[in-house]
Amino acid sequence: MPTIRANGVDIAYLAEGAGPPVILLHGATSSAADDWGAQRPAMRPVFRLYMPDARGHAGTRWDAGDGWTAEMLVDDLAAFVDELALETFHLLGFSMGAHTVLRYASRHPERLRTLLVCGIDLQRQPRLNVARYLMDPARIERSDPAWAAALERRHGPVQGPGAWQRLLPAIAADVATQPLITPEELRRVTMPALLMSGDRDVFVPTDHAVALHRQLPDGRLCIVPDCDHQVMSSRPGIFNEVASTFYRTTEAEARARAEGAGGRTGDLRGAGTRAPVPTSMGDHGI
Repeated sequence: MPTIRANGVDIAYLAEGAGPPVILLHGATSSAADDWGAQRPAMRPVFRLYMPDARGHAGTRWDAGDGWTAEMLVDDLAAFVDELALETFHLLGFSMGAHTVLRYASRHPERLRTLLVCGIDLQRQPRLNVARYLMDPARIERSDPAWAAALERRHGPVQGPGAWQRLLPAIAADVATQPLITPEELRRVTMPALLMSGDRDVFVPTDHAVALHRQLPDGRLCIVPDCDHQVMSSRPGIFNEVASTFYRTTEAEARARAEGAGGRTGDLRGAGTRAPVPTSMGDHGI
């Protein structure tokens, strides 16, 4: 994977496709390649995809002595898109990545064409208790050796042996203390936004998803039936179809936002990043 130096970190990322730029952010403990495998074939014929690994995950190295917070991920994203010289772009995030997406969107709404978030709850509970349970290395090694082995394969080659055992508790600890996104911040998320959630998501009660949707100025909500936290991989057909409809129906607004940003970000190189969102995804299902 190529890397790009941003915010003092060598961020590893996948880049593929052609068209308007989309940044896709994965969830905690995972990687870009693992979380977006069911979307990449559908999206890359019509979008230019940029899929970074978060610090401490897969190909993006992290020193545990530097600490780990959600705020670092927001700063990483801001530096990453600036280094890519993107004037405006679509932003898509899952779980941990969705929190990064919303925080960035509230601070830089002029940079975004659209926003899509999946598996996100802005309240502390129940996600804190779930995170503490699921991200306990001792429990994982004792009760879920297959996942322990998968975590080692995913993170060990770049982060070092056993690195996941330091990363997971750091993420859970941050969930306990990170500042919550406020209603005032959500009011600044003015671009077209889609929120997707599974009705059986242990991190996100359905009523919490509904409450978040109601605070987004231009929000849409999709609750996927009989579905867990990972909507994009558990129900990829539904996810891709809903995303396709969202991108088609917001195409005019996305184009207007891209054209309006040109004069505000003239210091960015961004060649070719203002192409409009396609009005049709053809037979690709997204």
